[in-house]
Amino acid sequence: MDKKFINLCFLLLLVCGLANANEDQKVTSKPEKITVFLTGAQVTRSAMVNIVTGTSTVTFQGISPDIDVQSIQVHAAGPFTILSVKQELNFLNQQTKLKQIEELQDQQKLIKDKITLQTDQLSIYKEEESMLLKNQVVSGQNVNLDVLKLQQALDFQTQRLTVLRKKQQVINTELAALNLELNKFTSQIADISRGSTKNTSDIIVTISSKVATRSQFTLSYLVHNAGWYPTYDIRAKDVNSPINIAYKANVSQQCGEEWKDVKLILSTGNPSVSGSKPELKPYYLNYGMVYSNQAENITRVTGRITDRTDGTSLIGVSVKVKGTSIGTASDANGNYSLQVPQGSQTLVFSYIGYETLERRVTSASMNVSLEASHNSLNEVVVTGYGSALEGRAAGVAVNSDKVRIRGAASMETIPVLVDQEENQTNVDFNINNPYSIPSDGKQYVVDIGQFDLNASFQYFVAPKLNTDVFLTAQLVDWNKYNFLSGEANLFFEDTYIGKSLLDTHSSSDTLNLSLGTDKNIVVTRTLQKNTTQRQIIGSNKKETKDWLIDVKNRKNQVINLLVEDQVPVSQNTAIEVEKQELSGGKINDLDGKLQWVLKLSPAEEKKLDLRYQVKYPKNQQVIVQ
Repeated sequence: MDKKFINLCFLLLLVCGLANANEDQKVTSKPEKITVFLTGAQVTRSAMVNIVTGTSTVTFQGISPDIDVQSIQVHAAGPFTILSVKQELNFLNQQTKLKQIEELQDQQKLIKDKITLQTDQLSIYKEEESMLLKNQVVSGQNVNLDVLKLQQALDFQTQRLTVLRKKQQVINTELAALNLELNKFTSQIADISRGSTKNTSDIIVTISSKVATRSQFTLSYLVHNAGWYPTYDIRAKDVNSPINIAYKANVSQQCGEEWKDVKLILSTGNPSVSGSKPELKPYYLNYGMVYSNQAENITRVTGRITDRTDGTSLIGVSVKVKGTSIGTASDANGNYSLQVPQGSQTLVFSYIGYETLERRVTSASMNVSLEASHNSLNEVVVTGYGSALEGRAAGVAVNSDKVRIRGAASMETIPVLVDQEENQTNVDFNINNPYSIPSDGKQYVVDIGQFDLNASFQYFVAPKLNTDVFLTAQLVDWNKYNFLSGEANLFFEDTYIGKSLLDTHSSSDTLNLSLGTDKNIVVTRTLQKNTTQRQIIGSNKKETKDWLIDVKNRKNQVINLLVEDQVPVSQNTAIEVEKQELSGGKINDLDGKLQWVLKLSPAEEKKLDLRYQVKYPKNQQVIVQ
């Protein structure tokens, strides 16, 4: 072979190598593993990269703009050094516009053209009408006026005006219908447009290598606009059968990426919560200081969420109890309903493109209006509302800490395997089947597992607060299932009976579930007027309260019923409380809580008498209930 030709080839290779060393290599990566936290998600991508000799840059394109820059990690193995990693927003490489939006816009334009034509025609008719009215022939003083011609002119004018008015009415009706149709297309385009951001970002990696090589690069980073919250389906066949709990995750994301056929991991961790331990500060007392820590007895909050500017309903708004995993989303009319733990709670309303709003629960009905975020109006707007994935697991087999779910024939043909992995500070649910979570902000349901738990059932009533009787279930060894607090749909005897709250904030090995009310057990609490009295004896007042609690079992089976009431507890030595009649109830002297455990046969009725007397100085005011 010619020596000059060999030298020329070597020179060309050298020149190409130098050119490649200065070239920015564009790489497209694919999301492979997604770890979704209660708030936020960690995305893991990978791609094969050809590394040239010298210093070069590799740009990973199509990354979400909604990432925490401090969380970016790049891993690769080989004889090279990663010099730097940085993120840049890419406004030129805008995400491809959805074809569906273009089709809707084409149809929208056709409607606008029709509206323009009809509007122009309406203007013509109005001009003709105006001309006829201006040229009326009214001349009663003209004796030479031809009456026949006048009659003909008036008939023509009346006939033509009638025709014009009818035509205008037809056009106005058509315009109203066209505008209504136009508004539908406008709303649909806005709803779809809200699901996609206008820009992406690039992760740029600078590499130094002495040799040309090829290596697998793995990127991971945290995105904010993602998360999940748990919900449950709790089914009780009867009071003699185990309880079935279907554990489900409601997953959503709107970070600008499409997660298609990814390895999905649901984590109970929450990176948005501070990891710093709290510090106790001195607790000072002084005269005139008031300490109040009393919360209302609110267990369910409902309301409507609207846009503050125009009052329209907001669909798919995330509503969560602050500091918990309890959450829901607003429906197609902007309405929401959420079970909340008793005590002072705060609701957090969050929506893409709107300012996050926090409201303390002070009422069972809370309507809120969200204000559009000025910082993100031009980039990312709100989510859309969507229905959950259809289908429910048909069976479950529990083995150690693994739960195998067999899908129903209409939904799955491949078994879904969920592995539960306990870490130091959180639990991961590894979903082994590939999942797809679009970037539309809609809620997608992922089945975590179904569990059959042995339970002891008991009816409960606190007639001072509510005479409704609730069926409760006590579950033991519930901690091994890694439940989180969340709303539960209740089914008893194959009938949907409402919602409740599965509250896991307890250190007890027994979890108490409320399974709704039973109208076949009737309880009343009435004040006996003949024994209720107020007396003044010497320097003291005496008030006697006598309550009769009547319980009747209308069910055709034996029931166990826990009845709770209370006796007032004095916190002042000048106020004395005397328990006169408790009907055999067990009382806690510290808090005054009184309990009766009853076993009632079918159609059996029992009466409980609660009577107490309160004595206090007559110059003081004490409210005795």
